[in-house]
Order: sequence, then structure tokens, then C-alpha cells
Amino acid sequence: MKKTFWLSYDLGLKGDYPGLYAWLDSYQAEECGYGLAVFKFECQTNDPVIEIDAELRKRVQFDETKDRVYLIWRDNEKSVNAGKFLVGRRKAAPWEGYAVSEGESKIDYAD
Repeated sequence: MKKTFWLSYDLGLKGDYPGLYAWLDSYQAEECGYGLAVFKFECQTNDPVIEIDAELRKRVQFDETKDRVYLIWRDNEKSVNAGKFLVGRRKAAPWEGYAVSEGESKIDYAD
């Protein structure tokens, strides 16, 4: 069964983009903005996430300390969208601290 997946990637300046792009091209992936692609994947097992992860690691050299690859898909059994980091992990968002919080206004005193 073919399923649709989105792959978000950030391999930095020295990442293995040729390897990743060759893999994405082999699945006729479509570009969805900088660092995001959508593709269809023919699932051979009940866990396509493991299949995709294994295929990517065979074809792309990742720097586990710097690279980030996030896979997004629709989990039809649970009727939810799902996502998982295949490489890397979540980090602080660049927009943190920009929102004005609606808290109690306080007076600051200095000695």
C-alpha cells in the first residue's frame, strides 16, 4: 500500500544533500518549500517509518549531532497526523519569547 509522507530536513552547510536529494528523487518527491518534501512510499511491512528510516540511513550520511530529519504522516488507524524525528531532536524555537504574555503587571523596585 502506498502512503503519503512529508520529510522535513536540515542538514546544515556541510550535510549530505546529494545523498538525500538522490533518495528523494528516487521517490519522485515534490518540493514543498525550503527543507520540506512530500513523497509516496510503498510500504512493505506494517511499519513504514522503520522502512523509511533504514533506507535513508543506507543512502545518506548523517551527522547525528547536527542534522535533523523529521517525518510526518497520517496514522489512519488512530485518525491522527503523526510525526517523528528520524535524525536529531527538537530544539528551542527561534520565535520563543516574542509573544506578549498576558500576565499580571508588576512593579519592579531597585535599591
